[in-house]
Amino acid sequence: MPDSVYKVIELVGTSKESWEKAAAAAVGRAGKSLRDLRVAEIVKLDLQLDAKGEIEAYRAKVNVSFKFED
Repeated sequence: MPDSVYKVIELVGTSKESWEKAAAAAVGRAGKSLRDLRVAEIVKLDLQLDAKGEIEAYRAKVNVSFKFED
């Protein structure tokens, strides 16, 4: 197998329902414009809150790697 190079990008997905859906949104969107996705790593989970302190959205920061093409 020849040597390979991979690029890593950071994405933030959001969902009104869960962190899992937020992460899936980020990876799903990346898959529409990037080829040969390899690894998705959850880096951080947080919440977006409204003025009353109630949850507005779940957010997942995800590092996604894909094979760098020549």
